[in-house]
Amino acid sequence: MSDSATSFALAARLARRELRGGIAGFRVFIACLALGVAAIAGVGSVSSALTRGLAEGGQEILGGDISIRLIHRAATDAELAAIADGTAVTASAEMRAMARSVAADAARGQTLVELKAVDDVYPLYGAMALSPAMPLDEALATRGGVPGLVVEPNLLTRLGVDIGEQVRIGDMDFELRATIVREPDRVADGFALGPRAMISRAALEGTGLVQPGSLVEYHYRVRLPAEARTSEDISAWVASLNERFPDAGWRVRDRSDGAPGVRRFVERVALFLSLVGLTALVVGGVGVANAVKSYLDGKRGVIATFKCLGAPGPLIFRIYLLQVMALAAVGIVIGLVIGGAAPFLVQLVAGDMIPIPAEMGLYGGPLVLAAAYGVLTALAFAIWPLARAREVPATSLFRDLIAPVRRFPRPVYVAATAGALLVLAGLAVALAEERLFALWFVVGAAGVFVVLWGAARGIMALAARAPRVRSPELRLALANIHRPGAPTPAVVLSLGLGLTLLVTVSLINGNLTGEITRDLPDRAPAFFFVDIQPDQIDALEALVMASDGVTGFNRVPMLRGKIAAVNGVPSDQVEVAQEAQWALRGDRGITYSQTLPEGSSIVRGSWWAEDYAGPPLVSFGEDLAQGFGIDVGDTITVNVLGREITAEVANTRQIDWTNLGINFVLVFSPGLLSSAPHTVLATVEMGGGAQTEEALEREVTSQFPNITSVRVREALEAVNSLLENFAMAVRATGGVTLAAGILVLAGAMAAGFRSRVRDAVVLKVLGATRGRILGIYVREYAALGLATALVAALAGTAAAWVVITIVMEMPWRFLPGTVALTVVAAALVTVALGLMGTWRALSVPSAPVLRVD
Repeated sequence: MSDSATSFALAARLARRELRGGIAGFRVFIACLALGVAAIAGVGSVSSALTRGLAEGGQEILGGDISIRLIHRAATDAELAAIADGTAVTASAEMRAMARSVAADAARGQTLVELKAVDDVYPLYGAMALSPAMPLDEALATRGGVPGLVVEPNLLTRLGVDIGEQVRIGDMDFELRATIVREPDRVADGFALGPRAMISRAALEGTGLVQPGSLVEYHYRVRLPAEARTSEDISAWVASLNERFPDAGWRVRDRSDGAPGVRRFVERVALFLSLVGLTALVVGGVGVANAVKSYLDGKRGVIATFKCLGAPGPLIFRIYLLQVMALAAVGIVIGLVIGGAAPFLVQLVAGDMIPIPAEMGLYGGPLVLAAAYGVLTALAFAIWPLARAREVPATSLFRDLIAPVRRFPRPVYVAATAGALLVLAGLAVALAEERLFALWFVVGAAGVFVVLWGAARGIMALAARAPRVRSPELRLALANIHRPGAPTPAVVLSLGLGLTLLVTVSLINGNLTGEITRDLPDRAPAFFFVDIQPDQIDALEALVMASDGVTGFNRVPMLRGKIAAVNGVPSDQVEVAQEAQWALRGDRGITYSQTLPEGSSIVRGSWWAEDYAGPPLVSFGEDLAQGFGIDVGDTITVNVLGREITAEVANTRQIDWTNLGINFVLVFSPGLLSSAPHTVLATVEMGGGAQTEEALEREVTSQFPNITSVRVREALEAVNSLLENFAMAVRATGGVTLAAGILVLAGAMAAGFRSRVRDAVVLKVLGATRGRILGIYVREYAALGLATALVAALAGTAAAWVVITIVMEMPWRFLPGTVALTVVAAALVTVALGLMGTWRALSVPSAPVLRVD
């Protein structure tokens, strides 16, 4: 056997013998690793369960093996014949509309609904569930000349109606037959501004809502024969259909990605929460370092004896590295068990609240990744204190408690520590879908860590240089902050990172919520009116402007089009920046104008003349133009109503979106688009409060039933609700980081217990009362907690300011209440944990300690 193998075997044998003495001092070490690993494994496992559920339930979520969507127009007879050849097809039409109570009760109002008109075949996959239970075709059937209607339950509350009463949609009255308990393909529709209302396809024509250019989405969901449902068969079917109708302008999705928007949202939220969990693990790394240092402090005599007996430094390092990693394995396994059980716990606690299917189970990928993070964290934070024990001479070990030796580890250990940290960061970035976001998050967390470490050193330096004060309690408290072995670095690092994250998230969420609920409603229009026919716009404007409280009316023609090519390159082959890819995922709202839209300023190029009548020109939003890498003179091809229009880029514009006025990323010159079927989009600015708005909305929609009203206030409330739910998830995961910090703080206090006991005994012998000793420690911990919270508040405020003003380009508002709450809470937590350890120290009898000393 080689010398290396012999040395390793000896180290393993000695490490095993020492571990027989128990894990005293390593409980916080194990808890820190378990908490961080559990957070990462849990988030990854739940995310995997959701994304697997989306994939496995793709047919039901999508409503078919393949979904084909057209906007503004239904499929032609030839297209429909090709789609239905040898397959089962269900056709539906979806749009936004206004629903009104037919009852004469004036208190009953109207509301925006997401209208869906389905045929008798719907649904192809899954099943509709209604209350009271009945078949869908029976619920939607016409009885006594009145067609049926089923709705989501919240519509009953909005309109003040009940089952059996009538609701008017467009020009037609419907009998409300049931409420929707489950709609199998609802998730695929994404964000909704109003509750679902479902009618039969045959009844849609009678509503008068479908007009030339109306914003109607026609969906054709296809079920292929059982023997032709493989991925290859589906791809071949789609390719054949597109080859036969290359200019159809439809969007085709298959069951492999039934709800791409939902999937992307789940993945991005999971990424952010995983990175927050990694932050918690790194905070726990401070606890690892503290625990290892404390453990080695208690082993000074054993290590010195080993060295006096001739044990080489590498053997000492291996003995204690093996012990540390064995205990790390215990913490990692505990974390993996908790994280692996997370999907089942979520299903048990909140299964009914999850709007998407989840495939609960054990997922190896997230568990392996979490274990790797745990091992790397343990190594990164344990090597340094272990290397120090390996380097310190035996004689110095005996004196190290009173006069610590500041010996720098050998370069190989410094490199190993740096390497473990770099691999940890590299894994987080390399395995992320949004690598740029992950990189900035890691860089930001590392920057905050460095700032906090520097702040801890700064606090110690300030305490050492503080003027001499008359109060002996305060003088001793300041001395405790900067003395050798002081817990200052552990307190600042452990609490600081978690507090910084919570301050950042709270300030960002507070600014967004304030902008949405307070500032935007004051700047934004009161209404968006959609699906206005060109021959209605003048009469609508006259009606609106004659109403009380109206201060402005703006109108713009609107069409929908899909970007088909850029500079002749098909859209599916165009390479664009990640932040601009959204523009290629579906249809975009487009318009035409003779003049520069309000809220826009030219960046490159120039606007066309008001009487321009030449080949099509287009104005591009500057941010999107940069993402596409295009300039003035380039070309873009847009498919509108099945016809491809190629236009030259005449200019780029900087667009101000903050007032929610009418503006479009793509604005064309008048010409071809002005002759195409289209509708008009209008905004109304008004004051006078909610009652005035409701009166105008009733009057407009009663005289123009086909026009849909979108109340900006309600839309903003829906967006704010989503933000609140996301912020709650972030705060919960951020709470894990803070919990890790509190564990580390508790460990730091436990590590300093022996020195606290000695100090307390000496002070008691010198005549100090228990109250005065407690006063010393209250001052020390309060000063540490306040200093840490102030540093975290400054760092978190700076990070939130960058995100709000630079990334989101929104106005910034400082929220002193949020910051003050953080400062006070941190001080209280630090004082509470410190006093818990101090009270134990004060209870130790003096005589045994004095005899030992």
